[in-house]
Amino acid sequence: MKLPALFAASLLFPLSLAAQQLPVSRTIRATYDKGTRAESGRPGPKYWQNSADYTIKVNFDPATRRVSGTAAIAYHNASPDSLRQVWFKLYPNLYQKGAPRAGGMRPEDVGEGITVETLTINGQAVAAADRQASFTNLAVPARRAIAPGQTANITVAYSYTLNNGSHMRTGEVEPGADFVAYFFPRVAVYDDIEVWNKHPYLGSQEFYNDFANFSVDVTVPRNFVVWATGDLTNANQVLTKKYAQRLREAETKDGITSIIGPADLKAGNITTQQKPDNTWHFEAKNVTDFVFATTDHYVWQASSLVVDPATQRRTRVDAVYNPKHKDYEEVVQFARKTVEAMSYTFPKWPFPYAHETIFDGLDQMEYPMMVNDNPTSTREDAITLTDHEIFHTMFPFYMGINETKYGWMDEGWATIGEWIISGIIDPKLDDNYGIAPYAAAADTEVDTPIMTLSTQQTGTAFFLNSYPKPGLGYLYVKDLLGDELFTKALHTYIRNWNGKHPMPHDFFNSMNEGAGRNLNWFWQRWFFEGGYPDLAISQVTKTATGYDVVVESKGTKPVPVDLTITFADKSTQKIHRTIGVWESGAKTVTVPVATTKAAKQMKLGATLVPDSYPQDNVWVGK
Repeated sequence: MKLPALFAASLLFPLSLAAQQLPVSRTIRATYDKGTRAESGRPGPKYWQNSADYTIKVNFDPATRRVSGTAAIAYHNASPDSLRQVWFKLYPNLYQKGAPRAGGMRPEDVGEGITVETLTINGQAVAAADRQASFTNLAVPARRAIAPGQTANITVAYSYTLNNGSHMRTGEVEPGADFVAYFFPRVAVYDDIEVWNKHPYLGSQEFYNDFANFSVDVTVPRNFVVWATGDLTNANQVLTKKYAQRLREAETKDGITSIIGPADLKAGNITTQQKPDNTWHFEAKNVTDFVFATTDHYVWQASSLVVDPATQRRTRVDAVYNPKHKDYEEVVQFARKTVEAMSYTFPKWPFPYAHETIFDGLDQMEYPMMVNDNPTSTREDAITLTDHEIFHTMFPFYMGINETKYGWMDEGWATIGEWIISGIIDPKLDDNYGIAPYAAAADTEVDTPIMTLSTQQTGTAFFLNSYPKPGLGYLYVKDLLGDELFTKALHTYIRNWNGKHPMPHDFFNSMNEGAGRNLNWFWQRWFFEGGYPDLAISQVTKTATGYDVVVESKGTKPVPVDLTITFADKSTQKIHRTIGVWESGAKTVTVPVATTKAAKQMKLGATLVPDSYPQDNVWVGK
């Protein structure tokens, strides 16, 4: 999810005994002792994680916003524990009367929440009196414990009314258009860190879900089209022949296909009309969530591209929007270029899913294969919002990150992805998302270390620690290692943990392993400690070969040195030093400027280098 910046007003590396070690909490140390995780950054020999298969049948009526459904869940207990309880997440209960929330909500949007009509575990009904409900959490007893290695068969019948205002990642967009997320009861994560995930959903911190397979039927009135996580397997049954054919063509063509255009909306007959409603069937494998969107009046543009040259696998990219929103007309191009850049440039990993749909909604939120993005006022905003949300495909979805506790492990990556890919889409764009707010708030009482749990943060602290600070940390390590070695390190992390549940030390140690370098000096100072970024030009000396410029790090945060020299003849020279100049703990670095020209001005700074006290960043020659 992208928050507005205004919200902030396989070579093992040698480790010598002297090499810096990161702080390790008792929580993480326990996983090493159990063998579920390893200090190398890899999953331990006893690593495990639970999973599930969901078969969901859901009916949605856009006129009443009523959601009613059944879910049959095969829950696989791979843990070494016998489970005597099963915890569920009921995320729509954020809108329930009395529910705790991080933000306000219109009174008319507060309702009864989810009604769980029936619930069974292994064929035995769990009476309502035995269900311990606490808004977005629901705990139920298992009459017979679910033993290690056993699969529990769970059924749930439920219903609720989708919100039509107070749009928090889900709800009615406008009459006849809805983005429906978190619409089914799901089994909470049970892991090796803190067993059941009991953190309530409050609306700010995001999600932590297990990987699952989904087989989903979505039934809507016949004139409504449905887009969702997963592959549409019955297009010929729900779309008329012309539109099903256009969809197939889009999946094989590099160009832009107008699957549904304005003229098609006027003509009607896009969907099959034999019955008052249609059931759309989707299949998704090994994903952490499932959402759908539906409307009867949006246009649909699509394209596809090869994302994996080795297999020639293609990904289809969709833009689905109200034709009144002209800013959306280029979104399919922005999305296509984002998927291409992710596959071939950064993180240089084949896009993992068969499609990505950007839906014209009321939020700025990501889901597996789907994005809910509001219209924007500028082309720049459309670019940065589109690539930011699509980049989340890798983090958290492909990597199974616990966003609830460690927002920086996904939002920081979407932020650096935005900085890099926005410039690929439009080289004139100089994205500085979050930089000024960080420079202004660094080391104030609201600025806590990145490693502070997201559940313990709100407001400015949450924004800084989730978005710009970790994004800069990743960027500076990329600059230090160079593109090739950084990619090797990042791919080590991805290979170690995709499809699993990495925690912070798994990331740090995987990166160290992949780089073949102990980067703990930087991880410690940037992620674990407080402080602020502040460079200064402390001295400029004329030499026989030009100038010696002494740059002082007055703050404790290691940032790159970017020096721009303007000469008397108005020509300029730029000099760059990576964060490596601060690795030894030095407080100053001398930057030689080789020149025969007279320097008129020297200035420190770059777009992605914050400075909390920039007044001493300029030297002016006599």
